[in-house]
Amino acid sequence: MRKYASIYTYHNKQAKNHKIKGMRRIEYNRELAVEYARRWAFGRNPAYYNFDLIGGDCTNFASQCLFAGIGVMNATPDIGWYYRSLSERAAAWTGVEYFYRFLIANAQENGVGLGAGPFAEETTLDGLEIGDFIQLGRETGDFYHTPVVVGFSRGVPLLSAHTYDAFNRPLTSYTYEKIRYIHILGGRKV
Repeated sequence: MRKYASIYTYHNKQAKNHKIKGMRRIEYNRELAVEYARRWAFGRNPAYYNFDLIGGDCTNFASQCLFAGIGVMNATPDIGWYYRSLSERAAAWTGVEYFYRFLIANAQENGVGLGAGPFAEETTLDGLEIGDFIQLGRETGDFYHTPVVVGFSRGVPLLSAHTYDAFNRPLTSYTYEKIRYIHILGGRKV
């Protein structure tokens, strides 16, 4: 946890200086995110690199779903959330921990936040909606998987993911030691 926080703390002043005046809030279209997940759960969109063989594709797929529903990225170098190519992307686009840190920090005025792109809060199981995200982790606190919530069955989230491709897979079918729930609040753009 601490090793990632220093990146955000270091860039805090620069990020505030790079905020664009006239930013407006936009709604997150959860249905579009779920439709994207349905379309690409068992395939790969050729517009994005497939990370299956170099660490896993789950957060790349989660970011694609989120982008489908929010339609705006944050191109801030080092701390943003964007994808242009394999060699031109933010760590938050494909890294489980970085994805979480970006979304949470972008919601906080006293952090890096209030920039372009999506923002979120950590919530409880009851606070989840379709289009939100769950991260699974080890007892050590190392989170390693980011599926998207695409539905519910009797209160159990149904998930879509890459790496181990799934659509409508119940959360109860996964093995994990830690879990966190990410609720997307919306986004911002100029």
